[in-house]
Amino acid sequence: MALFLLLLLVAVVLGIIGVAAEGLGLLLAIGIVVFAATVISFAVRVLLRTRRRPVR
Repeated sequence: MALFLLLLLVAVVLGIIGVAAEGLGLLLAIGIVVFAATVISFAVRVLLRTRRRPVR
């Protein structure tokens, strides 16, 4: 969970710097990619965790 929050924070900071600084649109793109990867990895982790429970 800490890694998820750290990557989410990095994505937000990169996005803010990319929007605020002139000509640093690449940072915004990198922030979007990091955000998407973070959300996908979190969703996969949650999905795999729910499948491990035995049926009662």
